[in-house]
Amino acid sequence: MTDVLQPHGPLAHLDLGVTGMTCTSCSSRVERKLNKVEGVEATVNFATESASVSYDPTTTTPADLIEIVEGAGYGAFTVGGEDKEESTSTTTESARDAEAADLLQRTLISGALSLPLMVLSMVPALQFQHWQWACLVLATIVYIFGGAPFHRATWANLKHGAATMDTLITMGTTAAYAWSLYALFLGNAGMPGMTMHMTLRSNDAQMDHIYLESVGMVITFLLLGRWFEVKAKGRSSEALTKLLTMGAKDATVLRGESEQRIPVSDLRVGDIIVVRPGEKIATDGVVTAGHSAVDESLLTGESLPVEVSPGSRVTGATINASGRLEVRATRVGSDTVLAQMGKLVTDAQASKAPIQRLADRIAGVFVPIVIAIALLTLIAHLFVGGTAPAFVAAVAVLIIACPCAMGLATPTAILVGTGRGAELGILIKGPEILESTRQIDTIVLDKTGTITEGQMSVTTVTPTDSPIVGARTEDELLGLAAAVEKGSKHPIARAIVAAYDGELPAADNFKELPGQGIEATIGGSRIRVGRPPAGYEGTGTQVGVFVDGTLAGTIELHDHVKASSAAAIARLKELGLEPYLLTGDNTNAAQAVAREVGIAVSDVQAEVMPEDKVDAVKRLQAEGKVVAMVGDGVNDAAALAQADLGIAMGAGADVAIEASDITVMNNDLGSVADSVRLARQTLRIIKGNLFWAFAYNIILIPVAAFGLLNPLLAGLAMAFSSVFVVTNSLRLRKFAPAE
Repeated sequence: MTDVLQPHGPLAHLDLGVTGMTCTSCSSRVERKLNKVEGVEATVNFATESASVSYDPTTTTPADLIEIVEGAGYGAFTVGGEDKEESTSTTTESARDAEAADLLQRTLISGALSLPLMVLSMVPALQFQHWQWACLVLATIVYIFGGAPFHRATWANLKHGAATMDTLITMGTTAAYAWSLYALFLGNAGMPGMTMHMTLRSNDAQMDHIYLESVGMVITFLLLGRWFEVKAKGRSSEALTKLLTMGAKDATVLRGESEQRIPVSDLRVGDIIVVRPGEKIATDGVVTAGHSAVDESLLTGESLPVEVSPGSRVTGATINASGRLEVRATRVGSDTVLAQMGKLVTDAQASKAPIQRLADRIAGVFVPIVIAIALLTLIAHLFVGGTAPAFVAAVAVLIIACPCAMGLATPTAILVGTGRGAELGILIKGPEILESTRQIDTIVLDKTGTITEGQMSVTTVTPTDSPIVGARTEDELLGLAAAVEKGSKHPIARAIVAAYDGELPAADNFKELPGQGIEATIGGSRIRVGRPPAGYEGTGTQVGVFVDGTLAGTIELHDHVKASSAAAIARLKELGLEPYLLTGDNTNAAQAVAREVGIAVSDVQAEVMPEDKVDAVKRLQAEGKVVAMVGDGVNDAAALAQADLGIAMGAGADVAIEASDITVMNNDLGSVADSVRLARQTLRIIKGNLFWAFAYNIILIPVAAFGLLNPLLAGLAMAFSSVFVVTNSLRLRKFAPAE
C-alpha cells in the first residue's frame, strides 16, 4: 500500500530573534536546520539577526523552533506579541546592546595587553632579559579572555560538524599560540638573550621566532571589527526602529459624554477618538467633527500640512497641528497604514536578494576550501622553507580568509536602503525589486491623480437640442449627472457632485458599467453618465449624460497638472526611462497634459479601458521594453501587477498598493524618481561591497599562501574589510530626495 502525503494545513508565521550569529555561514546553518523540519519554511538574516518562519502549527510549535535554533548552538527568542513593533525593537536592541558592551570590554582589555606585547616584539632595543616569557603571560590572557567569543562559537559549531569564520579565527590564533609554546618550551626561543624583530611579511627566521604578538593583535583587531559591526548594524536599523515606534501609545476616546484615556492596543474599529492640537492621531480613521491641519511628514516626507474636515481620511502617527478633531477609527492594530509600512520594510529586510543567495552559496563552501588551502600551504612550506615559515603562512591564510565581509555586503545595504526609504515615505517591498529598477527602461504613467492633481472641476455644461430627450437647462443636466454620480468616489464624480448646489433628484437602481460610466433610474428614465460619442472631444475631460440611451448633453471638466510633474518626468528621463502616458481620458485632454509635462504626443495612449491597460503594458513588453507602471486607482492594479516594476502612489487605492512593488506614500511624482534612484544606489552599494569582499580574499589569500603576509597584518586587513563594508552601506543614510 502506497503512503499518501497529506497536505499541510494553513501555515502560521513566527518571527524569531537569533543571537550568537557571527557570519553568514551561521545564518545559513540556522536556516538549513529550520528548513529540514517538515512543514517549515524559514529565512534567516544575519544583518537583522532574525528568522522569519512559516510553519504548520499541527506538527510544530514555536517552542520546537526555538529548540532547533538553540540546538544549532545559537540563542533564540520570539519577537512580537500585543505590541509587536515595540517588542521587536526593544528585545533586539537589548540583545545587541549587551553584545556590544561585552565586545567593547574584551576589546579594551585585549588592546591594553596587546599593545606592550606588540611593542616588545617589534623593537629589539626594548627586549629585556626573559621578555619573551612576559609576552607569553600577556598573550595567554588575550588568547583565553579576548578570544573566548570566537573559541566558544567554534566549539559549538564543531559539536555539530560545522565550520564558520570563527573556526578560521580559532584555528589561526591557536596555531600561532601553539607554535610559540613549542618554540619557547621545546625550541630555543625561551633562552635568555633571545631577540627578534617585526617584518611586513611572514618571517623566515629560525625556530626561535615566536608569534605571540600576532595572537594578541589579531584577536584585538577582530574584536574591534566585530564591535564596529554590531554598533553599525544598530545604526543601520535606526530608521526601521523609528518607523515602528513613531505611533501614539495612548488615545483619548469618547465613552458616552465623557473622555477616557486608553492604550492604543485597546482601540476598536468604530471608536471615536479625540485628538487635540499637537497630539498624534492614534490610528487610521475618518474625521467626524472639527477642522485642522495634519502634519503627515513622518509618513509621507511631505513638509506641508494637509487640511482636514469632516469626511477626510487621516492616518495614524500623523500629528494634529491646529484644531480639535474627532476621528472615527476605521483601522486598528496590524491593519493600520503604519503597521503595514513596518511589515513591508521588515519583510524586505528579512528576505534575500538573488545576489545575496549567490554570496550565501559561496560562503557555504568557502570555509572548507580555505582550510584545505591552509593545509596545502603548510605542507608546501614544510618542504621548501622549514617549520616556522610553514606555520606562519598557514596561519596568515586562515586569518585573511574570514568571509565576514561577504556575509555583510548585501543585507547591511538593504537594511540601510529600505530604512532610509521608509523615512522618506518610499516603501520597497523586497530586495529583488532592486534588480528590477536597474533593468527598467520604460515607465508608464497614469494621468489622473498621478501626473495631475486628481481634483477635477466642472468648466462647461452643454445640453443638446435633441427633441427625443427634450431641451434641458445646464442646471437640470448637471443635476441628473450629480444624482447618478453621488455614490462614486471617482474624481470626476466628486467634481460633478460638488458643482451642483441644488437638491438632487431621487435616483435608484445604480449600476456601474466598467469603462462606460454609471447608470441609475431617475423619474422612470435610465440616466447614464459616461464616455460621450466620438466628435465631442474638447481640451478637457468630456463626460456624456444619456437619457434612455440618447445623449442629452456633455459636461467638460479640467484637472490641473501637479506643479512637480514636469520636473519629475525630466528626472525620470535623466534616469534613462522613456515616459508613456496611459489614460482613460479623451485624446485631446491627454495630449494637452502630455505636452505640458514633456511627454511625446506619440507616446500617449488615451481612451483606454481598465482591462486595456494590461494589454498596453504587454505590448510594450513584447517590443522588448522593460516596463515600470505608476498608478493609484483600482483600475491600475492589474497593470501594476503585469508590469516588470509596479509603483503605487500612496494616496491611491489599497488594491493598487497591494499589487505594486514600490509604494510612494505621498502623492508626488517626484518621489517616484527618488524611489528609482534610491533602489539603484542601494544596488550599486551592494555590488561595491561584494566586489570589495571578494577582491581582498582573491588577492590576499595567494599572498598569504606564498608566505608574504604577516598574520598580524592579515588580521588587520580582515577586520578592516568588514568595517569598510558596513560603513559603505551606511552612506545610504545620507540619500536625499531631489529638490
